[in-house]
Amino acid sequence: MSVETFKQVISQVSKVTKLVALHLMGDPLVHPNLETLLDLCEVEKLKVFLVTNGVLLKSPELLLHRAIQQVSFSLHSYTDNFPKKDPTEYLRRIFEFTELAFEKRPKLFINYRLWNLNSKGGENKNNSIFFTAIEKRFGISIPRDWNHHTQKNLILKNYLSLHFDTEFTWPDLQLPILGESGTCHGLRSHFGVLVDGTVVPCCLDKEGKIPLGNLTQSPIGDILSTPRAKAIVNGFRQQVLIEDLCKRCQYIERF
Repeated sequence: MSVETFKQVISQVSKVTKLVALHLMGDPLVHPNLETLLDLCEVEKLKVFLVTNGVLLKSPELLLHRAIQQVSFSLHSYTDNFPKKDPTEYLRRIFEFTELAFEKRPKLFINYRLWNLNSKGGENKNNSIFFTAIEKRFGISIPRDWNHHTQKNLILKNYLSLHFDTEFTWPDLQLPILGESGTCHGLRSHFGVLVDGTVVPCCLDKEGKIPLGNLTQSPIGDILSTPRAKAIVNGFRQQVLIEDLCKRCQYIERF
């Protein structure tokens, strides 16, 4: 997304929210003008949740930007993408950022995400590598018998937490229908904005299969008031999945 488009988007979304997550099937650290985007969020008084896999973490000071309220590192993505690679150097950069945040932004929320748990057994053998490295670096002990199903967040130190969740399959219109009843937080607690300004109901519609409008062309109030958007929300309230993509969404099973 260009800086100019981002400026248009931010000026609109600031009318309906005070929090933005710079992540919709992409890594914000890839953006060449990330600092400028964060500055624009600060001007609009928007707090930022930033999600990254941390692979491109080279300027840790940038993630201490005043606009950022929370940084989440998707540790599980490293072993997914580099199953045979030693994560030591990767973790070192993340740990150094964490320690810098302890010093300079002590109330910055930091999450180490492990969204790779087996839905049946609630475990993943790759996580022992991360547990051991975290324990050694921060001088703490991580219980191995932690019940990830009843409590997904484990506070480690200061504002640093481990966040657990099960694996899920991204919704796709090519997948079979999983069900026609259910509910979701989409359009009720959040909505998504794609790179071209297209508004979608949630952060899992990465391909824009449910376009509701475009923020470069229409005000956010009009977009969220369209018949399609209202039908989706009313459906969720009545446990009815209106859209074909929603009927193929495994994530809905969590609600």
